[in-house]
Parts: sequence; C-alpha cells; structure tokens
Amino acid sequence: MAKILFVHNGVPGRFTWLAHALMAKGHQCALVNDRDGLDIPGVPRKNWTGEAPKHTGIFKPAVRAELDLRRGYAAAQEAKAFISEGFEPDLIIGHPGWGEMIFLREVCPKAAQIQIGEFYYRSEGTDFNFDPEFPPTTQHDHYSVFAKNTSLALSYGEADWIVAPTPFQGSTLPRAVQSRVRVIHEGIDVKVARKIPDASAKLERGVELRAGDPIITFINRRFEPLRGFHTFMRALPGLLKEVPEARVLIVGEDDPRVYGARAPNNKSWKQFMLDELKGKLDLGRVHFLGTLSYNNLIGVLSLSAAHVYYTYPFVLSWSLLDAMACECLLVASDTAPVRDVIRGGENGLMLDFFDPEQLSRTLISACREPGLYAPIRKAARETVIKEYDRATICQPMWLDLVDETLAARQA
Repeated sequence: MAKILFVHNGVPGRFTWLAHALMAKGHQCALVNDRDGLDIPGVPRKNWTGEAPKHTGIFKPAVRAELDLRRGYAAAQEAKAFISEGFEPDLIIGHPGWGEMIFLREVCPKAAQIQIGEFYYRSEGTDFNFDPEFPPTTQHDHYSVFAKNTSLALSYGEADWIVAPTPFQGSTLPRAVQSRVRVIHEGIDVKVARKIPDASAKLERGVELRAGDPIITFINRRFEPLRGFHTFMRALPGLLKEVPEARVLIVGEDDPRVYGARAPNNKSWKQFMLDELKGKLDLGRVHFLGTLSYNNLIGVLSLSAAHVYYTYPFVLSWSLLDAMACECLLVASDTAPVRDVIRGGENGLMLDFFDPEQLSRTLISACREPGLYAPIRKAARETVIKEYDRATICQPMWLDLVDETLAARQA
C-alpha cells in the first residue's frame, strides 16, 4: 500500500472524502496545510508557518509570486518533517493555487504528483476584463493577472496528472500541459443534496416561509460582480413590484476581500448596491442570511422557486450543482463555465449576464408559473445524478486515476 501526502493551502474539503476512500483501501495518508487550515479527520497533519512578506519596492507583478514562493518553501519544510518521521510519500495530491506545490519535487523527487487544475489566469477570455463596467486601469493590471500563474507554471511542470473539475477550467491551462489534463469533478453527495419536500424557514420579524412560496435564492461566497451580484440586485426592483408576495433569500458574506474588482470608496459590494438601489427595493422582503451550514443551505435551496447563478468566465461554484441536486430552477448566466453543465431550456435557463431586465422578467415568470418549469427542475437533478454523483461517478474516476498513477510509478 502507498503513502499519499495531501497538500492544500487552507480548507482541504475536496480531499476529505478522497483521503477516507484511499485509507479504506489500505493506503496511508497525511496532510500539509496552512496554520489556519482545517483537518481531514483521521489524517495526520502538519501546518506551515512563514515569515510575513515585505512588499516594499517589489515590482507589482512579482508580489503574488513572492507570496507563493514563501508558502511553497514553508510547505516543503513540513513535507520534509514528515519524511524525517518515516512518512516518505509515493504520491502527492495537491492544490497548487497558492504556491504550496512549488518545491515538492525537490523534497520528494521520486513521488508521483496529481495536482488540481482549477484555473489558469488570462488577461483576455476569462474573468479579467470580461465586465465592461469595471475595466482594468493600467498595463500593470494585465501583467499582474498573468503573473499570478508563476507558481502554477512551476508546479504544473512537475505534475504527472492535472485534474480539472470542468472542461472550461481545464481549457484555461497552457497547451504544453493539456496532454496531462483529466476532467474529474469533486462530485456532489446526492443523498444529502436533495430537495426537502416539506421545507420551511422562520426569518426575522416572525416571517415564516414554506416550499411552494415565490422565493428567489442566490448564493455568493462573497458578494461581488464576478458572481453576478450587481446584475442580480438590479433585477430585484422589477420582480418585487410585479410579485408582491415574493421574497429573496441571499446567502453569503458581506466581505470586501473578493476575487474580482473591489467596490469603490472602500465599500463592500452589498453596501454599494444598496446605495445604488436606495428607494427602489422593499428591503423587508430581501433577506441577507449570511453564511450557512451545508444542511441549512440545502434547506434554503429546497424553498427556491428559482435559483440565480451568474458568473464571469471563472471557476464553477459547487453551489450550482447543489442547487440542481435540490431540483431548483436554475436561472443562470450564458457564460463558459455554466455551459459545461446547463443545457438551456432542458435542465436550466441561460440568460445574458449583462441584462438585469431579462433576469427580472424570468424570475417573475418562475414565481407566477411554477408548473411550467417542473420538467426542467427534474432534469436538473437527473443531470447531477448521471454526471456528478460523487459515489457512483466522481469517486471511482479519482480512485482509478490514483491506481493508474501509482502503477506507473512502480513500473
């Protein structure tokens, strides 16, 4: 049996079920991650710490590379500590997104490597410069975006396999590594992510909601335009006016630390949009729920008459598949990541990312004519079961890849 080291900057959620499945087959597993990262239950773990970076005088496009190199060095030191204790990995499975994989070939020259290919940054054709409302300001902005790939390029050069969750995400990787890309999603536990028929919720001021009510749901890890928050908010005044009984449930953090552009004047995007729409929204029917546990998230999705998922050409959110597994009517942006999953009119609806009026009209229809969309809801869950079920689809593909990689190493 093999020794397998997992490496991840912070929250190794995508690796938890894989580590448990590998241990069930008799493999030994260990984890290296940041001091603020989370455990994989039952897996020995070492956390790296590092000297705080000093950016004074650093060429702007090199700032991210310095951060990543420091993390890579710190992660390598913890891998060496495992080796000194007798755990020398045969295989390293890691996410290279923050630099943590950079030096592991130096530390473990014989270990095979499977790396996550979540995204490769481009100054054209992906999230950057997609939204004309927030244009880049300088040439350095273009260079800095592409320079984010410094550590990724170093890491992917040493990977035996690169696992991309979706075809679009895999397509962003350089041509030089495409022959080593496998598309395998992390998968959804469809036994947990499923519609609760008698779902209900109690909100502030004694408001009680039940499945079948005209409820619109929206999830962002952090509210921002990259995930369509501005388009969604601009669609609400028309919806709330035309459907007086409608309510909107918004899940996520009001946090200025976002993937895309920051809001002007040091505001959060929530505050920025509330200021823009002041006097146009009935805030008594728009409920910001904050972050929720997974079970509570499933409960919210079970109430949904329509779930809005908008995104720039970027990493596909797990919440899209969670919503589909819960038989939500997906109202989604017609953008590249979404096209990998949604077939317009069949298992969801696809709209122009930049057209809030079209979104508003569609949400009004979803509230007024829920029966019209019943076949689309059922097809959404069937898609997840047939293509993204972790137990029957994704986990076997991952385990086969691990077996293949270990066999090649031993050959």
